[in-house]
Amino acid sequence: MARGITESDVHIAADDLVANGERPTVERIRAHLGTGSPNTVTRWLDTWWKKLGVRLQSKRPDLKDAPAVLAELAGQWWALALEHGRESALEELATARQVLSAEYDELRMQQQNFADEATELHATVAASSQAERIALSQVVELRQLVDQLQSQLAASVQQRSKAEQQLEQMDVARQGLDARLHELQELARSERESLIEHARSVEDRALREIDQICQGAKDLKAKLASSEKHYVATEKSLTAALKAAQKATAEASQEADKQRARSDVLEEQLAKMPAAIEAALRRKLKPAISRQKKPKS
Repeated sequence: MARGITESDVHIAADDLVANGERPTVERIRAHLGTGSPNTVTRWLDTWWKKLGVRLQSKRPDLKDAPAVLAELAGQWWALALEHGRESALEELATARQVLSAEYDELRMQQQNFADEATELHATVAASSQAERIALSQVVELRQLVDQLQSQLAASVQQRSKAEQQLEQMDVARQGLDARLHELQELARSERESLIEHARSVEDRALREIDQICQGAKDLKAKLASSEKHYVATEKSLTAALKAAQKATAEASQEADKQRARSDVLEEQLAKMPAAIEAALRRKLKPAISRQKKPKS
């Protein structure tokens, strides 16, 4: 409610409006004063209308000296004016009451809306408080989960570091095995070449011995042609020498076969050796790879 609006202020404003040829209403008085609540203005305007008849009676012209007909007409005119003023005042009051009733209904509706909004706000605050408690609980759980994940991450990093160290060690071991394999391959190649050279040497020696034996046989035949006396002894000697040569040739051939078989075995071992080394590395790396590929808990 506006403060500082008195009954006198409202009455003066109503008089000013009437003087300006305007009908005093609640809105016009409020506009004229620049303030005032509708309830206060209506209440003081009601008193203004009630006192209007008295004020007009006090200002009624004196018609004692006027003719009777003129006085009667003036009285009728004055009565009509008063009746018209009364009707206007009643209409204004009815309009003001309707405005006040409408404003009151609007205020009641606003009050109900405010109450509904307050109820909704209380419900919203309660829901927000519940959501805040749930959110805080979730934050605590998320922090615990983050701590667990950080711990698991640290463990995983440590395991990864160990795995990398093991891989480095295995890489060094593999390099050593590669070097050893290269040495073995070189040694096997050298031994194979030596065996081949030895087999060739044995074969060449056997061939030379056979050539020598053949040459000796020719010499013996020549001697047999020149000397028939020593035929039997020479034949026996030649037969023994031939057998010895054949035996030496057979032994040389067997030795060459053995050297070839040994060379073939070495070649097969050399061919299989990288696969065997790779299989050994895989068996050695398999536990570490399995641990590395194991899903993180």
